[in-house]
Amino acid sequence: MTETRKRRSRDPAATREAILEAARTLLAKDGPEGISLSEVAHLAGVNRGTAYQHFETREKLIEATAAWVSDKMFRAVFGDPETIGERRVELVDTADTTNRLTSFAMDNPELCRIWLLQLLSSPEPTADPFWREYAGSLQRFADTDLAQEGVDAEVLSVLMLAGAFLWPVWARSQARGEGERRALARRFANECLRLCMFGSMQSECFPQVAEQLGKARGKSAKVRVVGN
Repeated sequence: MTETRKRRSRDPAATREAILEAARTLLAKDGPEGISLSEVAHLAGVNRGTAYQHFETREKLIEATAAWVSDKMFRAVFGDPETIGERRVELVDTADTTNRLTSFAMDNPELCRIWLLQLLSSPEPTADPFWREYAGSLQRFADTDLAQEGVDAEVLSVLMLAGAFLWPVWARSQARGEGERRALARRFANECLRLCMFGSMQSECFPQVAEQLGKARGKSAKVRVVGN
């Protein structure tokens, strides 16, 4: 423990990362009300004074942890934030983005829960980079001829994210192993695509999505036949 503390004291970035990892663990376990800087410092393997040097208050630590989670989600789903502005909405692979979001949520349910709880309690949700890009990308899509008329991008964003972050809870209670969890993740991604394909997208503009959904229906039918 002493060697670890000495090593982290010489590397502020690594120390900050360790504190945020510890905060993430405690937030997922106990929520914002059950977290303290002392507990976080203990779990991170640093003294309390060091934790206070990085984060002056408990509130700032929670805010920083939520921002850290948002950045991880952003990179997993959209890629490098420095280049995201270069994307043209008509060239975005809807199926790939949906699959990445679903996979991240399945692999990191605690991170997603932290982020969602902080977003819901935030007085300014649009300040969050992940939410801003996710809802913003849906709005940019809704403003094109690729979308059905009258799509409410904000409502659609909340529905999609809430479902993506709640599905892993259901999946973990139903799946017996990693393979079944992956299959459940694919099922959710395909259903999201189907709903979008025939609810918010001009379906004739997305033949590749139609092809993916067709393959998914074929696999589902085979599973039912085998099960019978």
